[in-house]
Amino acid sequence: MRTTETIRPDRGASRPDRSRGHLGASPALLLALGLACAGDDGDTSSDSATAATASASTTATSQTSGGTTESTAGDASTSAGTSDGTGTSAGTEATTGTTGAPSTTSASSSGGETTTTGGGSSDLGALVDADLWDELFPNRNELFTYGALIDAAAEFPAFAATGDDATRRRELAAFLANIGHETTGGWPEAPGGPYAWGLYFKEEVGCEMGDCVGYCDPNNAMYPCAPGVTYHGRGPMQLSWNYNYGQAGDALGEPLLADPGLVASDGVISFRTALWFWMTPQAPKPSAHEVMTAAWEPTADDVAKGRLPGFGMTINIINGGLECGMPTPPQVEDRLGFYARMTELLGTDGGDNQTCETMQPYG
Repeated sequence: MRTTETIRPDRGASRPDRSRGHLGASPALLLALGLACAGDDGDTSSDSATAATASASTTATSQTSGGTTESTAGDASTSAGTSDGTGTSAGTEATTGTTGAPSTTSASSSGGETTTTGGGSSDLGALVDADLWDELFPNRNELFTYGALIDAAAEFPAFAATGDDATRRRELAAFLANIGHETTGGWPEAPGGPYAWGLYFKEEVGCEMGDCVGYCDPNNAMYPCAPGVTYHGRGPMQLSWNYNYGQAGDALGEPLLADPGLVASDGVISFRTALWFWMTPQAPKPSAHEVMTAAWEPTADDVAKGRLPGFGMTINIINGGLECGMPTPPQVEDRLGFYARMTELLGTDGGDNQTCETMQPYG
């Protein structure tokens, strides 16, 4: 874990090209572009539900700040966001049933594998211990402790606890790969490789002093911007915009609209926002959890549009409008690099449909 300032070269343009999409764009422009929330792939408005994320900037060596996630909440919809300026659109009703759900387990024997559902943090601890956490994220910011992850995961008992062992490990790898990409401090020649630098930034680069005032939608009456604070990207999924902080705060029972800095100062809250986004379906999109655990069955329309279960679909959920339905861009290559590292260290394979170049984004 990074506990002291690391002496690193000026990365400049050497960092992966991580498009920031509509980072800093006005809600009106987002609507015009049809951008959605949660990764911000382009399919929701601030009135209906959009989660957007803005990826980490390419500057700085010792600053902690990554991309920004924008999840927009509609009048009663839910959506979280992730960096890279993409978002997962939310439906018209808040869907946070997975949050704080009681832990239940059921075991069934199939091919020698044990299938579990809802084992909570104890199951997660069986997949990744503190030593492996250090290996997965050796250069992480001190905010992102192993204990914070485990405590946050206790609120989401189905996370990495659904399906057989390979499925559970694959879901965990997919989650870690995406948050690694969203918060990366890596560059091609980085010590240990570019994918050893996930969770390096805890908030958007250049916004640490409260200078990023553009993430306020003044027209959102449900989640009005609080005075003296900014809603730039923070946390593993780089939550951004007032309506996303408000929605996440409602779901998690935290005053995130009034005090968004909690996402960058409290490790447990920080991971809770990321897991909330991961576990929460936002119609018409499924949740990333459902996609990685075979709980989601694509409709005929989904199949026709190339939307199939797998890691590629999580990218479509998070940032499809900017990263999917096109030849694989650098951002997706970076996600795939993180995914390959995570699956290897977690002892599983990447599964099918790892890219999203043939998937139509949500619009």
